[in-house]
Amino acid sequence: MPSKPQKFDVHQEITNRIAEAIETAGEFQLPWIRSGGGLTRPVNVASKNTYNGVNILSLWISAIQSEYPSNLWGTYRQWQEKGCQVRKGEKGSLVVFYKRYTVEAAGDDENDDGERLVARASWVFNAAQVEGFSIETPDIPEAAVFDPLARAEAFAQATGAVIQETGDSACYLPGDDLIRLPERRRFTGTDTMSAGESFYAVLCHELVHWSGAKSRLDRNLAPRFGSEAYAMEELVAELGSAFLCAELGITPEPRTDHACYIKTWLEVLKNDNKAIFSAASKASEAANWLIAHEVEAGA
Repeated sequence: MPSKPQKFDVHQEITNRIAEAIETAGEFQLPWIRSGGGLTRPVNVASKNTYNGVNILSLWISAIQSEYPSNLWGTYRQWQEKGCQVRKGEKGSLVVFYKRYTVEAAGDDENDDGERLVARASWVFNAAQVEGFSIETPDIPEAAVFDPLARAEAFAQATGAVIQETGDSACYLPGDDLIRLPERRRFTGTDTMSAGESFYAVLCHELVHWSGAKSRLDRNLAPRFGSEAYAMEELVAELGSAFLCAELGITPEPRTDHACYIKTWLEVLKNDNKAIFSAASKASEAANWLIAHEVEAGA
């Protein structure tokens, strides 16, 4: 009797792709970092909305591996509605969306409202994979052009975080509720980023940690990840920093202490195929929450 085909598991598929990308990326090099330049957050061509959570990672990995120059993505039908045609033989990139449905609430659980979410897979194509679409660079008035470092400084100030520049290490101190970084003059540039970019990329990492305090987003990963919660929080901070760097126009670079986390990350991802979804979701939540402060300050 022929064996029953296994059901496609979107969580497992995306987790496998991200774990494989981390394993093959090389020492201190994470899959969402591209040598020689930064990435911008992927945008859906139909809604104009940015993708969130794990979909950012999935599309970044596809963009890096295939060297797509555009951050615009859409389904086959969405491109057709734009009057464009996906080229024959092009392969889609996997994203996930959640469909809401209602079931009868459990009688013994007063917190159960009967609402359920089920993950659904969808495949999207980059603008570089279609014919009939012109990737245009919008004209930006000279007055609207800004220095990415100047914006990063304003962004950091808008969060309201207490930031001290002293000592030899970068960290968030929960007891004192402050961020401590080495003095900015001690940061050095690299072949792919300036000293200023290096400083603000590290600051973004610590700001994501800061956002998780109980008085703010109250991000507690211990109940789910136990002894691995610390490494998972570092993954959240690293993803959130990458998302922020993309939003602020900073070229991010892997921190030199990545090696001590990568092994634990991979172990968690392979043992829990929804761990990367949780980490990316928390990172996206933190990045969006921090960016909202900048918007409010400029309102």
